[in-house]
Amino acid sequence: MLSALAAIITIGLKMTAWYLTGSVGFLSDGLESFVNLAGAVFALAMVTVAEQPPDEMHPYGHDKAEYFSSGFEGILIFGAAAAILWTAVDRLFNPQELEQFGWGMVLSLASTVLNAAGAWVLIMAGRHHRSPALEADGRHLRTDVWTSIGVIAGVGLVHLTGWLWLDPVVAIVVALNIMWEGWHLIRISGNGLMDAALKPEEQAQIQDILDDYVNRERDAQGREQLRFDHVATRAAGQRNFVSMHMHMPSSWTIGKSAKLRNDLERTLLQAQPHLHATIEMMPFDVEPHQSLFDAAENETDSAEVAAAGSPVSAS
Repeated sequence: MLSALAAIITIGLKMTAWYLTGSVGFLSDGLESFVNLAGAVFALAMVTVAEQPPDEMHPYGHDKAEYFSSGFEGILIFGAAAAILWTAVDRLFNPQELEQFGWGMVLSLASTVLNAAGAWVLIMAGRHHRSPALEADGRHLRTDVWTSIGVIAGVGLVHLTGWLWLDPVVAIVVALNIMWEGWHLIRISGNGLMDAALKPEEQAQIQDILDDYVNRERDAQGREQLRFDHVATRAAGQRNFVSMHMHMPSSWTIGKSAKLRNDLERTLLQAQPHLHATIEMMPFDVEPHQSLFDAAENETDSAEVAAAGSPVSAS
């Protein structure tokens, strides 16, 4: 809601600056703020959906809804960039004198300060709540701040030098810059929806915990009593997931194994409070059928690739 309110105010300031000066640089900055407003409203809707608890149709929750927000905002950015490029190219061939330069600069500076404050609040809130939608919105606002600074500098140079062609050139640079940010947001959205693995440092932390348990659980001869394999992680909005197989001696009782598993889950949760762990217990010499099937399928694929790359002798 803060982001939407800031976008409405900055739209008024930037479009007034464009109306007073006639600068397509200011126009490009104002058009991006319309994207900010649409993105903020959609982000609010997706954050609201993501807050809903798991249900029968969505047993793992609704956290992934937030990734739609960053993808939607990225697509909007491409639309705004196309509109900016269209206007800027036309102005490049038809230069126009800037008017009421002073008021335009004041209004643009005011909107830039407002966006900078909003971006900082959103990014901090996004990291605190582990919200992709909030952080993406904040990152976009931060890009808008640097864009505005570039526009202000460019329009200032136009005023000082009289080079009217510099105004549309600044607008074109702005369009290319926000297209890059749009691509970044779309990539974030795609990675989230495709079940990307956790960050390397988070995976390393999980592996360190597992290694510690393996080293602690040894018999009198120093042989390992635990083995973890098929460790897989994924991120889904505010929640992280990890699944694994925990192998132990077949002589262990279910009670002893379950107690160790619960202790491991608690340790993982203490290290990463938003982590949901699924740990399947089994003896050393047992693998689930699906794991054996996947391994056989991988071996078949490797054999086919090797055969395709080997020379065939003529009969």
